[in-house]
Amino acid sequence: MIREPAEDRLGEDGTVETPLGILAEAGLDPGARLVAYSDGDGQVVLRRQEDVIKDLLERGNL
Repeated sequence: MIREPAEDRLGEDGTVETPLGILAEAGLDPGARLVAYSDGDGQVVLRRQEDVIKDLLERGNL
Protein backbone atom coordinates (compact mmCIF):
# COMPACT_ATOMS: atom_id res chain seq x y z
CA MET A 1 0.00 0.00 0.00
CA ILE A 2 1.37 3.42 -0.93
CA ARG A 3 0.66 6.03 1.70
CA GLU A 4 0.82 9.67 0.86
CA PRO A 5 1.36 12.28 3.54
CA ALA A 6 -1.57 14.49 4.37
CA GLU A 7 -1.49 17.96 5.78
CA ASP A 8 -3.30 18.85 9.00
CA ARG A 9 -4.41 22.37 9.61
CA LEU A 10 -4.29 24.18 12.96
CA GLY A 11 -7.10 26.71 13.08
CA GLU A 12 -7.01 30.10 14.76
CA ASP A 13 -9.33 28.70 17.44
CA GLY A 14 -6.91 25.85 18.27
CA THR A 15 -8.77 23.09 16.45
CA VAL A 16 -6.95 20.63 14.22
CA GLU A 17 -8.38 19.23 11.01
CA THR A 18 -7.11 15.80 9.97
CA PRO A 19 -8.29 14.18 6.73
CA LEU A 20 -10.67 11.29 7.41
CA GLY A 21 -8.64 9.02 5.11
CA ILE A 22 -5.68 9.14 7.49
CA LEU A 23 -7.86 8.28 10.47
CA ALA A 24 -9.64 5.50 8.57
CA GLU A 25 -6.30 4.01 7.54
CA ALA A 26 -5.42 3.86 11.24
CA GLY A 27 -8.65 1.97 11.93
CA LEU A 28 -10.48 4.91 13.52
CA ASP A 29 -14.14 5.62 12.92
CA PRO A 30 -15.93 8.96 13.17
CA GLY A 31 -16.83 9.56 16.82
CA ALA A 32 -13.83 7.61 18.17
CA ARG A 33 -12.42 9.00 21.42
CA LEU A 34 -8.78 10.01 21.01
CA VAL A 35 -6.06 11.44 23.24
CA ALA A 36 -3.40 13.79 21.87
CA TYR A 37 -0.19 14.56 23.77
CA SER A 38 3.35 15.70 23.19
CA ASP A 39 5.93 12.93 23.21
CA GLY A 40 8.53 15.42 24.45
CA ASP A 41 10.62 15.25 21.28
CA GLY A 42 8.65 17.67 19.15
CA GLN A 43 6.14 15.07 17.99
CA VAL A 44 2.42 15.02 18.71
CA VAL A 45 0.97 11.59 19.42
CA LEU A 46 -2.67 10.76 18.66
CA ARG A 47 -3.92 7.51 20.23
CA ARG A 48 -7.16 5.73 20.99
CA GLN A 49 -8.43 6.66 24.44
CA GLU A 50 -8.80 3.02 25.53
CA ASP A 51 -5.17 2.28 24.57
CA VAL A 52 -3.94 5.25 26.60
CA ILE A 53 -5.96 4.22 29.66
CA LYS A 54 -4.67 0.64 29.38
CA ASP A 55 -1.03 1.84 29.22
CA LEU A 56 -1.54 4.16 32.18
CA LEU A 57 -3.04 1.38 34.31
CA GLU A 58 -0.50 -1.27 33.31
CA ARG A 59 2.71 0.79 33.08
CA GLY A 60 1.94 4.04 34.87
CA ASN A 61 2.93 6.17 31.88
CA LEU A 62 2.17 6.77 28.22
